Amino acid sequence: MTHLVLLIGLTLAGAAPAAAALEPPADVLAAEEARVAAMARACATTIAVFDGSGQGGGSGVLVTPDGFALTNFHVVASGGPAFKCGLSDGRLYDAVLVGIDPVGDLALVQLLGRDDFPVAEVADSDVVRVGDWAFAAGNPFLLADDFTPTVTYGMISGVRRYQYPAGTLLEYTDCLQTDAAINPGNSGGPLFDAAGRLIGINGRGSFEKRGRVNVGVGYAISINQAMRFFWHLRSGRIVDHASLGATVATQKDGVVVDDILESSDAFRRGLRYGDQVVRFADRDVTNANALQNVLGTFPPDWLVPLRYRRSGETFDAVVRLAGKHDEAELVSLVQAEAEKPAESPEGEPGPGEPAPDKPPRKRPRAAQPELPAAVAQRYVERRGFANYWYNQQAQRRVWSRYRQLLSFAASDGEEAAASLGYEWRLVGRVAAGGAFRLQTGRDKSEIRLPQGVTGAIFAEDLSGQLSPPGSGGLLAAIHLWQRILDEGLRTFGETVYLGRVPQGPDGTPLDCLRGFYAGVEARFYFSDETGDLVGLESYLRDDADPCQVSFSDFRDVGGRRLPHRWMIRSGGAEFTALEIEQFEVPLASQPAKE
Repeated sequence: MTHLVLLIGLTLAGAAPAAAALEPPADVLAAEEARVAAMARACATTIAVFDGSGQGGGSGVLVTPDGFALTNFHVVASGGPAFKCGLSDGRLYDAVLVGIDPVGDLALVQLLGRDDFPVAEVADSDVVRVGDWAFAAGNPFLLADDFTPTVTYGMISGVRRYQYPAGTLLEYTDCLQTDAAINPGNSGGPLFDAAGRLIGINGRGSFEKRGRVNVGVGYAISINQAMRFFWHLRSGRIVDHASLGATVATQKDGVVVDDILESSDAFRRGLRYGDQVVRFADRDVTNANALQNVLGTFPPDWLVPLRYRRSGETFDAVVRLAGKHDEAELVSLVQAEAEKPAESPEGEPGPGEPAPDKPPRKRPRAAQPELPAAVAQRYVERRGFANYWYNQQAQRRVWSRYRQLLSFAASDGEEAAASLGYEWRLVGRVAAGGAFRLQTGRDKSEIRLPQGVTGAIFAEDLSGQLSPPGSGGLLAAIHLWQRILDEGLRTFGETVYLGRVPQGPDGTPLDCLRGFYAGVEARFYFSDETGDLVGLESYLRDDADPCQVSFSDFRDVGGRRLPHRWMIRSGGAEFTALEIEQFEVPLASQPAKE
């Protein structure tokens, strides 16, 4: 008996260390709790997207409290303007299509009914590294009856991947590769880092040929690229991608220009056939794909630094990117995508994936149901736009703020016109030395600078009014400014809100209105902080650099807030800077125009 008790005692004594070893360390438990908490926060911002017919859909992620959510273009391409979106709270919301990026496979929708939606924290995807933990959230195979997202965990297995277009518009550039399972239905959903911060929009997968199941290679559009397009998408437009206006080839000497358009800004900045491109947008360029990989992350109109070599000499320039397609081409390609039958998440194609032996099952395209009332109030159809209603709203927002700054209280107490008329008299100093005098009118203007006196006549065609020489057409630019103040947006000419475009040395994003009048294009840049017009560009001819005017030093003139320092640039160089000492404008009271 004594031996038995002793044996039991020894057994228990030997078992104690084994039991203790099964208890996870405290730091492991803490890491697990942190991971669970991060996923819970992230899942609250993840949405399940269903098209109007209820036959197709995908996933998405909320990025603003008022319901704007990013998803894939191929998720919404054939769905019409109305969607249903489910959140992890179990509620289903009406949603409306806002904007599309058919080349980069992005789209923006807005969920309706709340202004306090949970929002994903956006990270800097440029610092994501191979080996970082990541997780995807979404609704693969429509598994979530209650809209609770499926979460798949993995790591970043590649960065800055480039995927060619595969018989479609879609081109994936600079994307994140992950082995977190991306399956049909995950399209448009978020990829998060380990802390639950948004780093990408899932959209593409490499699938096993026969089974269409994930094989551990999925691709996400980097969130830095997606957010660069965000305000363009929010403009309600069909957004294009950028072109350098030149093509390159990988040769033994490096990345060499093998064709270039003489009308491109890159050509005007000095790039020529045979030059070696060595750096673009602050990244080294080692092959042709590397250049395309970076280029594809930008919308048109971005100003990007470029370094190139010729005959052993290095040149640096800042080039303005052009669009990749003309509007008609882009619209027709989008219409072709929209005509394709809607597909269920089970049959959703992974753009560019290897073709399966058996084509995915397709459903016949269903007739679009009548728009829900909430969606109908926010949808205006117009060629060239995904939803013109959002462009109209943006135009009014920007213009009404600016008009308030230029209006004054008339004698009857009513708000008087923002128009300043055409008869301006400005006197002051040129920053480099000397005086200037500017006199403008409806039909002609004249400026006296230290280098001489020049004028311009404003007939129907403004394209030849490039004076003063070297300015790109300062007098015509001022005339366009006066005209939009006098006519308002409705009668200035065709006017569109482009989105927010970075301007100036610090790349501050500014609201941009673009208008066409008398055969020329004008762009007006507004500060979101103050509402002021802080930049103006006029493009008088395709083969000439625009006149760029930056405004600062705003002061009160008869109750109106006007800039007293004008910096004029053209062709990447400063033309002059005007410091205004006397700013005379008429104070006529007229009906204000929208």
